[in-house]
Amino acid sequence: MRLVVDLNRCQGYAQCAFLAPDVFALHGAEALMYDPQPADDRRPQVLRAAHACPVQAITVEGEDVGRASDGGGAGASRVG
Repeated sequence: MRLVVDLNRCQGYAQCAFLAPDVFALHGAEALMYDPQPADDRRPQVLRAAHACPVQAITVEGEDVGRASDGGGAGASRVG
Protein backbone atom coordinates (compact mmCIF):
# COMPACT_ATOMS: atom_id res chain seq x y z
CA MET A 1 0.00 0.00 0.00
CA ARG A 2 1.28 3.45 -0.89
CA LEU A 3 -0.18 6.79 0.22
CA VAL A 4 -0.02 10.13 -1.50
CA VAL A 5 -1.47 13.21 0.16
CA ASP A 6 -2.12 16.29 -1.96
CA LEU A 7 -0.75 18.83 0.47
CA ASN A 8 -2.11 21.67 -1.64
CA ARG A 9 -5.61 20.27 -1.19
CA CYS A 10 -5.20 19.33 2.49
CA GLN A 11 -6.88 21.85 4.79
CA GLY A 12 -5.64 20.45 8.11
CA TYR A 13 -8.96 19.01 9.33
CA ALA A 14 -6.90 16.19 10.92
CA GLN A 15 -9.51 13.47 10.49
CA CYS A 16 -6.73 11.23 9.15
CA ALA A 17 -4.52 11.91 12.18
CA PHE A 18 -7.40 11.10 14.52
CA LEU A 19 -8.23 7.81 12.77
CA ALA A 20 -4.68 6.62 11.97
CA PRO A 21 -2.30 8.40 14.37
CA ASP A 22 0.54 5.97 13.64
CA VAL A 23 0.46 7.03 9.97
CA PHE A 24 -0.67 10.68 9.94
CA ALA A 25 0.26 13.53 12.29
CA LEU A 26 -0.19 17.27 12.30
CA HIS A 27 2.99 19.21 12.90
CA GLY A 28 2.01 22.62 14.18
CA ALA A 29 -1.40 23.96 13.24
CA GLU A 30 -1.60 22.83 9.63
CA ALA A 31 1.47 20.90 8.40
CA LEU A 32 0.64 17.24 7.80
CA MET A 33 3.32 14.60 8.15
CA TYR A 34 2.60 11.03 7.05
CA ASP A 35 4.17 7.67 6.30
CA PRO A 36 3.87 7.13 2.53
CA GLN A 37 4.25 3.35 2.90
CA PRO A 38 2.54 2.27 6.10
CA ALA A 39 2.71 -1.32 7.32
CA ASP A 40 0.03 -3.66 6.02
CA ASP A 41 -1.41 -4.08 9.50
CA ARG A 42 -2.40 -0.39 9.37
CA ARG A 43 -4.57 -0.90 6.24
CA PRO A 44 -7.99 -0.70 7.99
CA GLN A 45 -7.08 2.52 9.83
CA VAL A 46 -5.54 4.07 6.70
CA LEU A 47 -8.62 3.33 4.59
CA ARG A 48 -10.95 4.75 7.27
CA ALA A 49 -8.76 7.84 7.50
CA ALA A 50 -8.71 8.30 3.73
CA HIS A 51 -12.50 7.97 3.52
CA ALA A 52 -12.90 10.51 6.33
CA CYS A 53 -10.88 13.25 4.58
CA PRO A 54 -13.42 16.02 3.86
CA VAL A 55 -11.41 17.39 0.92
CA GLN A 56 -10.38 14.04 -0.60
CA ALA A 57 -6.68 14.82 -0.31
CA ILE A 58 -5.54 11.23 0.31
CA THR A 59 -4.83 8.80 -2.52
CA VAL A 60 -4.34 5.15 -1.60
CA GLU A 61 -2.52 3.35 -4.39
CA GLY A 62 -2.97 -0.36 -4.82
CA GLU A 63 -6.39 -0.43 -3.16
CA ASP A 64 -9.84 -0.82 -4.63
CA VAL A 65 -11.78 1.25 -2.16
CA GLY A 66 -15.07 1.32 -4.01
CA ARG A 67 -15.04 4.97 -5.03
CA ALA A 68 -14.41 6.59 -8.37
CA SER A 69 -10.82 7.42 -9.22
CA ASP A 70 -9.95 11.10 -9.52
CA GLY A 71 -7.45 10.59 -12.32
CA GLY A 72 -4.80 9.19 -10.01
CA GLY A 73 -3.77 6.53 -12.52
CA ALA A 74 -4.17 2.79 -12.74
CA GLY A 75 -4.60 1.18 -9.36
CA ALA A 76 -4.98 4.47 -7.54
CA SER A 77 -8.08 5.80 -5.90
CA ARG A 78 -8.57 9.16 -4.31
CA VAL A 79 -10.67 8.76 -1.24
CA GLY A 80 -11.61 10.97 1.56
